[in-house]
Amino acid sequence: MKKILLIILLGATQTQAQEVIYHVFQRSFFDSNGDGHGDLKGIEQKLDYLQNLGATSILLTPLYQSEFYHNYFATDFEKIDPQYGTMDEYISLVKEVHKRGLKIYQDVEMQYVTHEHPWYKDSYGNPQSPYSKYVYYNDSLNLKPFFFYNIPEFTTYSNSKQKIAVVNMNNPAVRHYTFDVLNFWLDPNQDGKVDDGVDGFRLDHMMDDLDNFKKLPNLFKNFWTPVLSELKKTNPAIKIIAEQANWFSLGREYFREAEVDRVFAFYLSWAIEQMNKKELIKAADSTLTKNPGGKEQIVFVENHDTRRLASVAGMNTEKLKAAATLNLLLGGIPLIYYGQEIGMKGTQLKGATDGNDIPIREAFEWTADAKGNGMAFWYKNTGPWWDSTHVKPHDGISVEEQQTDINSLFNHYKKMIELKKSNPALAYGKYKVAENSNDHVFSFYRFTDTEKILVVVNLSGSPEQALVQIDRAEKYKSAKSLLNGKTQKVKNYTSLLVNILPYKAQVYKLNK
Repeated sequence: MKKILLIILLGATQTQAQEVIYHVFQRSFFDSNGDGHGDLKGIEQKLDYLQNLGATSILLTPLYQSEFYHNYFATDFEKIDPQYGTMDEYISLVKEVHKRGLKIYQDVEMQYVTHEHPWYKDSYGNPQSPYSKYVYYNDSLNLKPFFFYNIPEFTTYSNSKQKIAVVNMNNPAVRHYTFDVLNFWLDPNQDGKVDDGVDGFRLDHMMDDLDNFKKLPNLFKNFWTPVLSELKKTNPAIKIIAEQANWFSLGREYFREAEVDRVFAFYLSWAIEQMNKKELIKAADSTLTKNPGGKEQIVFVENHDTRRLASVAGMNTEKLKAAATLNLLLGGIPLIYYGQEIGMKGTQLKGATDGNDIPIREAFEWTADAKGNGMAFWYKNTGPWWDSTHVKPHDGISVEEQQTDINSLFNHYKKMIELKKSNPALAYGKYKVAENSNDHVFSFYRFTDTEKILVVVNLSGSPEQALVQIDRAEKYKSAKSLLNGKTQKVKNYTSLLVNILPYKAQVYKLNK
């Protein structure tokens, strides 16, 4: 019985570690009903596409009602934005996701509300309100709300004016409410089954001392740990993903102090962008080798708050392929931001509205002509982000143009995902740097107790040769390429000579 249980547990661990998360900005992904807004039904209709790519999980941006197009800063935590769809359509999506063996995560941010939220409307200027202590006020008359970063008003891309108030997370009633809301999404019909429930949460802008104002300190201990511990009683299998508000943090305090399972590998993402061997070695070692057991880093190169990698100066398709290889094979849990797999472009604009981020959240490019069914141009004719749109017809950046091109970025992503998922060491093995003789070549091992894989990546735009050091004590005789099937001899059990084209990768299985 113990042996059977061990096999089951190992299998579960391996399956989980093979996860590839696809981060959807759903308003821009696929419009199923022609209103210009991406929606839940649109995601369901494109599950075949996501599975064909190789994604195993979907990360949504917030669903709840908000006056902001990105749905952070709620007006109602309990209602789905009607432009995304209905509760029935949400449940249909979740059940179809689970039927296919996939997972789905929700993004939530519970620490702020707008002036349209019932808590704010009822409590402002009304200390007798039942919600008086739900919003953080700086005075006893409830006339001085603690605004987000002390900014009294924000302008949206559609030119509406919104106040964002800080939620009083010191209030036990807020903590209980947060649990109730999140627990609902774990089991919406409360039948004890989780086929209709979310598989975890991404906690946006998570902090121990909210925004470092010393007004809401010790939130890991007093707020998040009690909430997340209770949620895991409803479904012990859920994963809690924290976005470190401080992007320079490696996130280990979230593991130690806040019941968080995963954090984001920001440091590693910057190193991948630089394509610098020394930075990659430092970042990969600090990010991937020092996490507590069962805790994981999400490895990414783009998300909804960053520039599109394809718009970085000097970037080209072959360099994007090298970044994709590192994103998917280095270790941790890889995440792909929608459109990354086809090289969508975009950088933030400068200005005073939330429209400045629209260029990195544009309509997913399904068709070569940038028109037609599903294109989610919800921001059409609304400002400079539309006037300077990166979505152009027949520029090679679309699913239609890349799916049939064996040399496309899309098919490179698909190939690397297939390779990762088909090989145990790449799927869930540990990471270790592999030393080599060339400053432009980065090499590393992924290994289990029974298998060792060597990945070699040329970080430069010229052909390179590198002599990779192999541990003599392990007695490896040969290295078989998992990309072309060719086998090379390991010289004297100690080294492997690798010739590699610009920005290409080679992946070897070492054999004794």
